Amino acid sequence: MGLKNIDKSAEAKGNGVKTLWQFVKFIFVSLIAMIVQFTLLNTLKFIPAIAALYTTAGDPDFHWLVFTVTAASGGLGYFIVNNTANIIAQIVSFFVNRDKTFNSSANIAVTLPIYIIFTIALICFSAWLNPVLKDLCISRFNFGDDLSANIATMVCSAVQFFLYFPVDKILFRKPKEEK
Repeated sequence: MGLKNIDKSAEAKGNGVKTLWQFVKFIFVSLIAMIVQFTLLNTLKFIPAIAALYTTAGDPDFHWLVFTVTAASGGLGYFIVNNTANIIAQIVSFFVNRDKTFNSSANIAVTLPIYIIFTIALICFSAWLNPVLKDLCISRFNFGDDLSANIATMVCSAVQFFLYFPVDKILFRKPKEEK
């Protein structure tokens, strides 16, 4: 039984079952996006140009608008790595969710700008929250740098997960036409 057959079966059972099935698929797509994000989070920092932007304990903190990343958390290097990983994960998520989760033919020229604005807002929130959580894990719980970065990213990813599903459901409500 292929994915399309399961989609049709869920749809035949009503909107509640269809939404539940979409949520299950959304979970798997989110896991794929999270794998992309964690892979990038843990590998981009080794690129020499980015590694040079990581600060040490004696360096100043990175401040930009409302974003503050302490030197102990990596400063500008961590800010760049964290947000790059998040942006790429959301790009993957947009296209896979549109095509596979919601089987949508919604106009990309309309939905993508809305998705981008929503994503920028969430990334700004995560760019503020992530270093705060990372610093908390380091200072309060004495976790290591990498563990703290991953925990902070998990929390921000969970927040994004629960906010993206209803937004995607609204954006991708136009189903693909049968061929």
